[in-house]
Amino acid sequence: MRKHYSPAFKAQVVLELLKGEKTLAQIASEDHVHPTQLNKWKALTLKELPKLFTDDHKAKLEITTAHQKELDELYAEIGRLTTQVAWLKKKSGLDPESR
Repeated sequence: MRKHYSPAFKAQVVLELLKGEKTLAQIASEDHVHPTQLNKWKALTLKELPKLFTDDHKAKLEITTAHQKELDELYAEIGRLTTQVAWLKKKSGLDPESR
């Protein structure tokens, strides 16, 4: 079965690699990740790092943040409407559980 690592875990491990305080083998052993996988994560990080400082990345981040805010608002509205529907069913006698 394949292991799936969170982005936060990958970032933490790559940061350890970049610090250079421990060897690749030490980090691989401590975090139970194959050294080849660690090298892939490190290479990807170094390749993508310059993109963090572009205006395009900032625009994508703003869109993602706006999207998340809208999503949170919609979930809150769903919660309010669900509560209202349950209350209306109960008060109208249409709810089979209230009988």
